[in-house]
Amino acid sequence: MKSSFGKLYLIPTTLGDNEPLEVLPISVKSIVENTKTFIVENEKTARRFIKRISPETVQSSLEMYHLNKFTESSDLPSFLEPCLNGVNVGLLSEAGCPSVADPGSDVVKIAHQQGIQVVPLVGPSSILLALMSSGMNGQGFTFNGYLPIDKSERKQELKRLERLSFDYNQSQIFIETPYRNNKMLEDICSALHKNTMVCVACDITLPTEFIRTKPASAWLKNTEDLHKRPSIFIIHKS
Repeated sequence: MKSSFGKLYLIPTTLGDNEPLEVLPISVKSIVENTKTFIVENEKTARRFIKRISPETVQSSLEMYHLNKFTESSDLPSFLEPCLNGVNVGLLSEAGCPSVADPGSDVVKIAHQQGIQVVPLVGPSSILLALMSSGMNGQGFTFNGYLPIDKSERKQELKRLERLSFDYNQSQIFIETPYRNNKMLEDICSALHKNTMVCVACDITLPTEFIRTKPASAWLKNTEDLHKRPSIFIIHKS
């Protein structure tokens, strides 16, 4: 790493609309206050977060690069040019930790290639918090991202993950678009063995937080509405 380069800070955010310092250490506030260049997924929400954690920051002084599905991969190296000129850059997640189930890993890869120091900051990861609170195997687990949208393909994938869980004693973690959460839970109940353990963790760190682990058959009587609530699903068959 070249000492003349700026650093790339991986800045976590809250998982919902709670006060940043309820879930983030004061060190994150300090880094945000002293950073003027950011790589963000959504500029509006990024500016709102910065305003909440650092009200004194002058918004007009901030420079923001947009990293989303419309960003060309050829544009990414230019996002790190400030680092090459000695300026620190913050990669700001939309929710939780950057680069984990979140855009940003390609930027981090380029930073390593260019000899720029990458500094991950402490903050909430819904994936790890869900696993911690599930009672399932935290020594062996896999995060699978989103499952197929097609109902039959999704059920086949659920059964495949259930087999992997049994064969390798792994907790299988996945997510769903919030407005399809209730349908996902229905498919879990219909596709999996009745004794397979299922954890549903939603609204993690929020006042409405809901985390439960019980057999698939017990979820058939679920009364908790998961609609539009950010959720993590974990299954384990033993």
